[in-house]
Amino acid sequence: MQIYELLTTLDFVVVIAYLIVLIAIGYWVSFRNRTPGDGNLFLAGNSLGWPSIGLTMWGTNVGPSMLIASASIGYTTGIVAGNFAWYAFIFIFLLTLVFAPRYLQAKVQTLPEYMGKRFGDATQNLLAWYTIVTILISWLSLTLFAGGILIQQILNIPLWLSVILLLVIAAFFTIAGGLKAIAYTNVFQMLLLIGVSLALVIVGWQKVGGIDTIISQTPSSYWNLFLPNDDPNYPWVAILLGYPVMGVWFWCTDQSMVQSVLGAKNLKHGQLGANFTGWLKILDVALFIIPGVLCFILFPNLENPDHAYMTMVTQLFPPGMTGLVMAVLIAALVSTIDSALNALSTVFTMDVFVKKYAPEASQKQVIKVGRLVTVVGALLAILLTLAIDSIKGLNLFDVFQSVLGFIAPPMSVVFLFGVLWKKTTAKAANFTLTFGTILSIGVGVLYLWVFPKADYPFWPHFLMLSFYIFVFLSFLVVLISLFDTHDAMPSSLVYQKVNKTSSVVKWLWTALIVVMVALYFVFNGH
Repeated sequence: MQIYELLTTLDFVVVIAYLIVLIAIGYWVSFRNRTPGDGNLFLAGNSLGWPSIGLTMWGTNVGPSMLIASASIGYTTGIVAGNFAWYAFIFIFLLTLVFAPRYLQAKVQTLPEYMGKRFGDATQNLLAWYTIVTILISWLSLTLFAGGILIQQILNIPLWLSVILLLVIAAFFTIAGGLKAIAYTNVFQMLLLIGVSLALVIVGWQKVGGIDTIISQTPSSYWNLFLPNDDPNYPWVAILLGYPVMGVWFWCTDQSMVQSVLGAKNLKHGQLGANFTGWLKILDVALFIIPGVLCFILFPNLENPDHAYMTMVTQLFPPGMTGLVMAVLIAALVSTIDSALNALSTVFTMDVFVKKYAPEASQKQVIKVGRLVTVVGALLAILLTLAIDSIKGLNLFDVFQSVLGFIAPPMSVVFLFGVLWKKTTAKAANFTLTFGTILSIGVGVLYLWVFPKADYPFWPHFLMLSFYIFVFLSFLVVLISLFDTHDAMPSSLVYQKVNKTSSVVKWLWTALIVVMVALYFVFNGH
């Protein structure tokens, strides 16, 4: 039975009512807060404490897309995808001790600004374009793809129509003040999503009959984080070598993830906040992957594993509750889509159009260009989403990870060498950002579309490809830097001793490392 056949009139009434309430709240908030000149938005972040930082980073990372994709991979392979949550602690640790002290000491508001201080304006401009591409692909198109699948499941309509419908809802929210509404209620929605997933696990656990039944009715490999190297989906070497490329980019250099740390009260709060995120990531497996494993036991004959999460919701929750879950998922997806479109528009308008082409542009011109970019971005996102849908041989989770794996290497290389090696030159950084991006995305296009692995099995695992590209670009950075003797490091960013890490941060990280190592021992060898 299809998911849409299990939905009742009450479910759709709840969805519509929830969205109307959000719009009403947004209209009220925007009307109430209509005061001239709110000042620099970044300045409000200068007082962020560690709980806000930790929850913001985790909340940015976990959303409806992750719920749907993680349940899908849990259904097909068990907890091996937990590596993408638990292995991240190493890179959050790297952010805490290596990157955050330098970012905060440089007093920057954005990461392109930091690299601009390190290598000059040309690098900052390149990073602005790189940011536009990554927002378009990672935050907009992939979210639309996951959201489109959700709408497709609910309404039984083609993906292209689902994506357009989602964009129309997002546009409607923006016009009606809905973006402010979702921002205003985002914490509540995040807690609701977590509560729903926890309820799913508890109800599913009881329905299955407890831990003994769960273990007996799943393959033993479902409970291993490291699978044999001949495993076709997740060989341990590919995870061990390939994920770090993505991990450095995502946790240490992506503006959306690092922004809250940049807005910390001080270094200690920034480091404690990152540590808090590391602890919260432990919950990912239980909340997002285990529902897929439970679905495998309860509903073993699903035609499409991507339906695992909504199958659990529709089969285990009563009418009305299912509608509430759908409403929260749709609203949270709309929030991500709106935020991505807004970020895309802002970066292009301010960092490209105003800075490079029209420094004297009037406010009216800036707004006009911003709106035009939003429309163009939405149209490009539809095309990219349909292109992602044409990828063969990968489930939803693997689509996410492979696409991210092909945009990560250039950024990871430039930031790692730019921060850790004083001899890295601007020419090396700029070459990596241009040639490296063309190479990395070009290989990704070949792997995912032109010669898909499903038809051409000569390809290595996509994580290994990401690793090979990273190693090659690292070699080029070293080579160019050593031969580029005329390029001196800009003086605006002076390498010096960073502030010391407090003992509390050290102790908390020691405790987290012990817990994570223990988890890897427990969930292996089955």
